[in-house]
Amino acid sequence: MVTDTAPDRRPAEAASTRKTSRSLEVLRLIWRDRVGAIGLVIVVLMVAAAALAPLIAPYDPTAMSNQRLAAPGGDFLLGADEAGRDLLSRALYGARTSLAVSLIVVTCAGAIGVLLGLLAGFYRGFLDAIITPATDIMFAFPTLLLALAVVAARGPGTENLILALILVFIPSFARVVRGTAMSVRREPYVESGQAVGLTNTRLIFKYILPNSVAPIAVQFTTSLATAILVEASLGYLGLGVQPPQPSWGSMLSSGKAFMEMSIWPSVVPGVCIMIAVLGFNLLGDTLRDVLDPRLRGRSGR
Repeated sequence: MVTDTAPDRRPAEAASTRKTSRSLEVLRLIWRDRVGAIGLVIVVLMVAAAALAPLIAPYDPTAMSNQRLAAPGGDFLLGADEAGRDLLSRALYGARTSLAVSLIVVTCAGAIGVLLGLLAGFYRGFLDAIITPATDIMFAFPTLLLALAVVAARGPGTENLILALILVFIPSFARVVRGTAMSVRREPYVESGQAVGLTNTRLIFKYILPNSVAPIAVQFTTSLATAILVEASLGYLGLGVQPPQPSWGSMLSSGKAFMEMSIWPSVVPGVCIMIAVLGFNLLGDTLRDVLDPRLRGRSGR
């Protein structure tokens, strides 16, 4: 008689099903909210446009022509810049730059900040005495000013820009997760886990981190909006992504000198920045309300 010794995968499959159902429920609640739906549509369309830029961009974003500062219409749907480059193509590729930089920055900063927040909030003591004052010092400086100082010290370029923004966004994640960890650590089920001999690592990943997912998700979304804005600001100052690679900030900077002759080289990237930041902020605000049962009940969701 052959005995089936394969491990029972039903608990893992049930957990995966619950996570999927929870994700779909969150998406449904966001879609039911008018503001959240607008933010979600903006974000999805922007990500799709950036991902498909090589397919949908009508021209090479660096290709120059003799139609300098051309008005929208004709050969160029949104007009051309001072070098005769298609603004639509440059805006699409600029979206790739802004999203790529922002995603790398917020993901790396989130990973480091979450780890620091968990250590400070769970262990307290010596670790908390080091991590919390360090993040408080960084919070004393405005986000753009701190990023500007780091980039100015290291020099312009994509790598230095990413490094500067990672340093800027770490404290936000660390503070959010630290507060959640301190709160959850006092819950009876955590104390019960300690009583039965669960290790601190097991407690963190079994109880603390799962209860931090909601605030981390909200912080991640709103940080993307801020990262896009700061990246564009540094690009405007010439300290971000360097030409000929298109970015919304550098497009805005180069177009300001020709405002009297054509407003479109400045209007197009400016509107792109506004829409991107608006989309992530709307999505982040709705996500916060959806993931917090108290706010959801108050707003009637």
